[in-house]
Order: sequence, then C-alpha cells, then structure tokens
Amino acid sequence: MTAAQTTVPTTAALALGDDALVLSHRLGEWAGHAPVLEEEVALANIALDLLGQARVLLSMAGDEDELAYLREERAFRNLQLVEQPNGDFAHTIARQLYFSTYQHLLYAELAAGDGPFAPLAAKAVKEVAYHRDHAEQWTLRLGDGTDESHERMRRAADALWRFTGEMFRPVDGLDVDPAGMEAAWLESVEDVLRRATLPLPEGPRAGGWTAGAGRQGLHTESFGRMLAEMQHLHRSHPGATW
Repeated sequence: MTAAQTTVPTTAALALGDDALVLSHRLGEWAGHAPVLEEEVALANIALDLLGQARVLLSMAGDEDELAYLREERAFRNLQLVEQPNGDFAHTIARQLYFSTYQHLLYAELAAGDGPFAPLAAKAVKEVAYHRDHAEQWTLRLGDGTDESHERMRRAADALWRFTGEMFRPVDGLDVDPAGMEAAWLESVEDVLRRATLPLPEGPRAGGWTAGAGRQGLHTESFGRMLAEMQHLHRSHPGATW
C-alpha cells in the first residue's frame, strides 16, 4: 500500500461519519415511541450500529466528541436525506430503504478496495445488510398491506424521493463509482417498490438547491433543531466526564 493510500481523506470521513451520526440520532428518537416493542429494539440496534460507524469515521478526521458536539450547523456534511424528521413509521422506513440500500452498495465497494475505509467497510457492510433487509421487509409489509398502510408508504416514498440524488454526487477522497452505484440503487429500489405494489416516485432526484447541498453544509430547517437537542448536554457541561 502506498503512502497516498494510507492518508485518510478528511472530507470523505466527515461526510460518511456525519451521515451515520445524524441518522443514528434520528432513529434514537423512536425510543419509547416505536409502534411495537420489537421495533423499539430493532431501531435502537440499527442506531447503535450507525453510531459505532460514526465514531470510527469521525475519529479518522479529528476528535470525535468535538466534531459531534461542538461544530456549528454549516460545518456538518451529512446528506439532507438522513436529517429528515422521522414523520410517521412509513416515512422512517422509506428513509431507511433509500439510505441503507445506498450505504450497503457503498460499503461493499469500499470493502473490495484497499483504501483507508476498507477495514471499516468490511465490518460495516454486514451490519448494513441487516439494515437494508429490515427496511425492505417493512416496505413490503406496509406497501402490500392495508389500504391505509399502502397509502402512507406511497406518500413517504414520494416525499423523500427528491433527496436521493445527493447520495450519488462525487465526494472528494471517496474512491467509488457513483454512476454505477446509482444504477444499482435504482434497480434495487424499483424492485422493492414493485414487489410492495408501490409505484416508483416521479419527479427530479437531483434538481434544485437540494442536489449536493448537505455535503456543502446547507441543511433543511429541521436539522438545526435536531442538532441543538443532540448537542445540548455537552455544551451545557463543557469538559464534564462520567
């Protein structure tokens, strides 16, 4: 391995770390509110998997605690998709379907290489395979369930569709094939939606200011409120230890 290969690309580490950190927090918001106890445990486990990934990735870029709790909103580089509010359970599942399918493809490609993210990806791809399967199974149950669950799942898939194009914008230091990943992602998501009796959402996936905006530090309104909640304890008691 060359010296260039061992250098950690900070931009990519922050982008992937912030994705995992923010989505972990969003899923953690379901604690005490999930529709059934089994899902309480499942979502908490997925959140913990993502938090573990975030810790490793942020540590590659600097001090994980400072990066998580002391940065301002514009310094975060996460996708706008992962910061979207949980909404109802169908919205959470649609967000999980879109992101976990992307993340599984991403980590599989990174694990196959010999770059700085390969060791993390080789472990995380196994976790994310479960996240993806969990989202797919719930999409099928809701989409091909009652009239009410079908309509809620359809609305959720439509509402989050416009945020998905950002996942395939190039990230400095991330040695993957975005076009190939996007094609595989579309094929997989379309297949799941079809089996769930749901139409593929219409409308642009990379139009307007949302394309790449999260990676540039531009976030949606709900993110600021989420960040304030996430950082409140650390900022209120600086230097405190357990």
